[in-house]
Amino acid sequence: TDKILRLSQDLPIVLEVIESTERIEQLLPRLDEMVDGGLITLEKVRVILYRPAKG
Repeated sequence: TDKILRLSQDLPIVLEVIESTERIEQLLPRLDEMVDGGLITLEKVRVILYRPAKG
């Protein structure tokens, strides 16, 4: 049961943030304080918003 508890505490998470470069740069030091280890990828994205047709 100890192993099951440990597994439930060590689950991976994915955090996606869409924001300006400046805001992301402000966030990185804060993430560094909060997380002991992990992987951060920074990507430039093109966001396309699709909405249902009216009518």
